[in-house]
Amino acid sequence: MAQSTIWWLLAGGAIAIELLSGTFYLLILGLGFAVGALAAHAGLALAVQIVISAAAGGGGVAAWYFIRRRRPAAPPASGNPDVNLDVGASVVIDAWAADGTAPVRYRGAQWTAVLRPGNAPSTGVHRVSEIVGNRLLVDKL
Repeated sequence: MAQSTIWWLLAGGAIAIELLSGTFYLLILGLGFAVGALAAHAGLALAVQIVISAAAGGGGVAAWYFIRRRRPAAPPASGNPDVNLDVGASVVIDAWAADGTAPVRYRGAQWTAVLRPGNAPSTGVHRVSEIVGNRLLVDKL
């Protein structure tokens, strides 16, 4: 079996495992294996193939790690409008109870609204900033 065939099988195996696990790092390592296969097609020695493949795969993984580290973390799912479409919606609060909650009618159902910490209770229109369980955390608009 040719050396390039082994590299291509390793690349395909890494990509198949990446599809099953969902990690982007294995895809980059698969690309490193593909670079090793191209080095084998070029007729380079096995040691050079391994070094080039390791440099490409390891360098790609290191670069992706530092790119991901610089990006801000995504908000939790309960407060992320990309995950929860209720975040950002408006609700009208008529009165607050003594325990800091307010009953609100939202999407045809009765919900319990709670103010986010640091806000004073007031009536009127509020924006849903997060959903915790069956409670709406709201901010005054």
